[in-house]
Amino acid sequence: MNALTAWMEKHIVPIAVKIGGQKHLIALRDSFVGMLPATMAGAIATMISAIVGTFPSSILQLVHAKDTSWDVSKVPILNEINAVSSLVSQGTLTIIGLIFAFSWGYNLAKAYKVNELAGGIVGVAALFAGLPNILGKVTVGLSDKALATINKNIAAEGLNNWKPMFAAAQLDAGAYFTVIIMGALAVIIYAKLMLADITIKMPDQVPPAVSKAFLAIIPTIVAVYLVAIIYYVLERLTGHELIYLIAKYIAEPFQALSQSIVSILLVTFFVSLFWFFGIHGPNVLAAALDGIWLPLQYDNMELYHRIHLDGIKELVAKGAIDKQHAINGEYVTLWTRGSWDAFAWFGGSGGTITLLIAILWLSKRPDYRTVAKLGIAPGLFNIMEPVMFGLPIVLNSILFIPLLLGPVVSVLIAYYATAWGLVAPVTLSVPWVTPPILNAFMATGFDWRAIIVTLIAMAASFVIWMPFVAAANKIEE
Repeated sequence: MNALTAWMEKHIVPIAVKIGGQKHLIALRDSFVGMLPATMAGAIATMISAIVGTFPSSILQLVHAKDTSWDVSKVPILNEINAVSSLVSQGTLTIIGLIFAFSWGYNLAKAYKVNELAGGIVGVAALFAGLPNILGKVTVGLSDKALATINKNIAAEGLNNWKPMFAAAQLDAGAYFTVIIMGALAVIIYAKLMLADITIKMPDQVPPAVSKAFLAIIPTIVAVYLVAIIYYVLERLTGHELIYLIAKYIAEPFQALSQSIVSILLVTFFVSLFWFFGIHGPNVLAAALDGIWLPLQYDNMELYHRIHLDGIKELVAKGAIDKQHAINGEYVTLWTRGSWDAFAWFGGSGGTITLLIAILWLSKRPDYRTVAKLGIAPGLFNIMEPVMFGLPIVLNSILFIPLLLGPVVSVLIAYYATAWGLVAPVTLSVPWVTPPILNAFMATGFDWRAIIVTLIAMAASFVIWMPFVAAANKIEE
């Protein structure tokens, strides 16, 4: 064990430290974190909409069983709550890609220590420069009379029909890969020009806000023009916009691989491995966790908003778990970013809440028991650092194997329970500090079976920790 630890300290840890300190990856992580208020607002709206549309209807239908014409939309208060929640979802999850574009540009500019606000604006501009005019595409082949009707209807809304219209479907989580690639290119060009001092300088008498805006003019123009040229050339060569090409040939293959149990287990393994050396595993792998699995969770959330839990269950039962097996264009993804938090990382990335239970039950070491008593309260809210560094688990060879094995077994249990239709997939985003069991219940759209699956996973993790906690009794402090 000591030889293995020494080898990993020499070869693995330096790489992990470099990855964790890479400024572009840090900016990407901070971009996702910065979106949390909008994400949570959308998640709450989705949950409220589902609750209003499901629970009251089920209960009150029993009361009004003889009145077959009754439905929840006839209850004024509930109907209004549902309508407002739909608007909140529209303003957050429906355009989450746009929100991410600004957050990514802002944090990337911050990493380069240039004007952050201008960086966010460049990020948004880089996204919209490559979006197709969806109106022009959907009206291809229509008669002059049909086009006239469309123009008339658009004009009735106070809009000019010659202005481009963008599809909300290209402003949601599906825009992530395009934003990451083209937004990074545009903002880095902008930042490099700012750092090279290729700017317009104003006299000292000019207010600072105006001066900062003028400084960003030339870098912004050059950055947006360069990405626009790339968009134009690729569209002329391929006949498709870059956002389509990225989604088709980059995003879809990565997301397809993300549903392989091998890919999921590899990520789970390395998160625990990094934690063993005191490195925040989810932060190191944030680009994969949030870049690949988080958009899939947003897709599930949007689907849940429309068809609710029963619809999700039906899709899984019919095998509509990927794009190739979609039913009427709808499918649900089995494993998303929140699946780890719900079913494997209870108490923290190593499933450490079960370690604390094992210590309080089996350990005879005063130091272990003291740390466990202090760590149980933060552990209930998935804050693991007091135990990780206080016990410690970090570089503790006796706890190395269960730290790696526990989350892997929990993931296997949850993955196959989801694949076999024994529990609904994770469809809602809940705060990471939500206590175990409640987290899974909420994240699966209030599927009571998630409670059972989580308890089974926690029991398995507890059994894995037990012999190693007992073995630690024989080791001197």
